[in-house]
Amino acid sequence: MLDLMKLARQMQGISQHLSLEAAAAQDRVVAARGLLTIASTRQADLVSQAETWGDRAPFTAAQPTEPLTTRIAVAVAPEAHTVIATDGSQISPSHHEIAYCYLINTGRVVLHYGQGRFPLLDSLPEVVYRAEDLYQSRQWGISTEEWMGHRRTVAEAVVLAELGEAVQSSLGEDSSLADRVPVLALVDGSLIYWFLEALPGEARDRILPPILDAWDRLRRQNIPLVGYLSASRSGEAMNFLRFAACPFLQPDCQTHCSGDGDSDGANSGGSRVDRAPCGRFLPLRDATFWATELAPGERSPFWRSTASILDLYGNHRVYFCYLNVGPEVARVEVPQWVMADAALCEVALSMVLTQVQKGYGYPVTLAEAHNQAVVKGGDRSRFFALLEQEMIRAGLKNVGTSYKEARKRGSIA
Repeated sequence: MLDLMKLARQMQGISQHLSLEAAAAQDRVVAARGLLTIASTRQADLVSQAETWGDRAPFTAAQPTEPLTTRIAVAVAPEAHTVIATDGSQISPSHHEIAYCYLINTGRVVLHYGQGRFPLLDSLPEVVYRAEDLYQSRQWGISTEEWMGHRRTVAEAVVLAELGEAVQSSLGEDSSLADRVPVLALVDGSLIYWFLEALPGEARDRILPPILDAWDRLRRQNIPLVGYLSASRSGEAMNFLRFAACPFLQPDCQTHCSGDGDSDGANSGGSRVDRAPCGRFLPLRDATFWATELAPGERSPFWRSTASILDLYGNHRVYFCYLNVGPEVARVEVPQWVMADAALCEVALSMVLTQVQKGYGYPVTLAEAHNQAVVKGGDRSRFFALLEQEMIRAGLKNVGTSYKEARKRGSIA
């Protein structure tokens, strides 16, 4: 039980601290805006420097693929369009339960607009209980709980591809819809799977190829894939400005500023103020900066992510931009093949913006996919009750939770 009286004493001074942080953030935005002006006049030179010296930098800096002055208003989505999305949830394994197993539940959503067609809202459960599946990851030093999360990521991608193929097949049955109804595949979160960098190669080969294969299936159906990141903490775009702020002729971080960089790749420039000369405007998140630059409905220039894990993505290398959806500035990611088709990319962004408007601040398909996937307390109880019945029916005896779990569920205090 949380003691609110003790907690209240620790809260003293937090409002003053947050006020000081807000003022400091404004100063950092002003500094970054000045660097953006400088960088826009010598963008080609800075991109060349980033390509040459980026591997010696202790941070991940994305590279702009459009002029830094780009501000484009995103159009309204076509009246008739379809959006598909998946999301996952799970019941984690526990040695204190009646059986050591876990469940992955993948929510599926298909919403049709302007077509008079019924939506799809359901979920696909999968129970993992065989020893070879439960303990497979132990050989790589990966816990069963962590591996379960990775398998959930794969399931979400595979189910999304299956939905896309089914939707295109159904649209093809109606010649009046086949040519005029665009379809969008929407994913909650980043398309850059940073966690793969820490996995052994053999383990990574069990996760990434099926995901990329699912993306290939979407590409063959001409369905753009988009990753939507709300409240993004990334600093990849701001890190590019560090090349404009570098006081040295050659931005060789390892030679000039050894030990002064920020080593966090996924959230570069996030947790502390960098001591390097180029880090005077850090920590500043991309979304915080672009919120001061973009009007509602506008997007930033596109950037090419240089995360090292993307070297394994092939033609699925990730590009991103920042989109002012009204309530916030969201990071929107697309694979290279979507970026290469300007018309496809444009209609994808228009459907993303429309989804946020329909969802009152967050894409409605992603919210519904989460609601379909989430496993509530009652669902968990029913799952183990069903499992208990099956075990008893199979002739197993002494079926039940551990004494520790039983006491935790029924305190006598």
